[in-house]
Amino acid sequence: MSRAIVLEICIDSVESAIAAQQGGANRVELCDNLLEGGTTPSAGTIALARQNISIDLNVIIRPRGGDFCYTDLEFEVMKYDIEQARRLGANGVVIGLLNPDGLVDLARTAALVELARPLSVTFHRAFDMSRDPHAALETLISLGLDRVLTTGQESSALEGLDLITELVRQASDRIIIMPGLSGAISERNVQKIIAQSGVKEIHTTASTPLESQMTYRNLHSFMGGELRPPEFSRMVTDPQRVRDFVRAIQ
Repeated sequence: MSRAIVLEICIDSVESAIAAQQGGANRVELCDNLLEGGTTPSAGTIALARQNISIDLNVIIRPRGGDFCYTDLEFEVMKYDIEQARRLGANGVVIGLLNPDGLVDLARTAALVELARPLSVTFHRAFDMSRDPHAALETLISLGLDRVLTTGQESSALEGLDLITELVRQASDRIIIMPGLSGAISERNVQKIIAQSGVKEIHTTASTPLESQMTYRNLHSFMGGELRPPEFSRMVTDPQRVRDFVRAIQ
């Protein structure tokens, strides 16, 4: 499919990868644990997603939820996971590391970029937690990253649209600015975001609830902590919603 705007769908399963391709997406970002903003998916999920789709597959490399200031052991995990993602056929990886003072972790980011090549490298929404977005952008440009995922340091791309627009101008084709947040960009607002900011790529989920097949349900017990997603439904990519996005951005 040929068009100016690249549509990336954020997914957390092989089924959603297939649905994103069926709907006409250009690329998927494969994650686990979207409730925490996405963590590194399993090797099996990466391998089966790669086997079942032909569009680009980017894999998030994030060892845990929470902040983006990592220990030495967590950094070693990230390095190993990048090697596995490349071995399993990923087209790109998605990373984000900050220092305690809110600046981009220059040394570790550079090391991961070097390790990941020739794969594409995206800096994820750790960018939105950085102290100075304009300085952070110049740092990422100097390190040769391919794109930045951002909501303009706000809770949604619409609220951060003014900063996103500034970042697109600042980037001046030196790096791709990709607005997005799971579920926050919709078929109704995507045209406004593109028109004002001039972005060339969009990141969203295009998901819908899927009810569990379980007919027996023990409602007295649950998995995980007290704050949890529904036990008997999950969010999956809807190919029709992806098609609606494709129509909206053409």
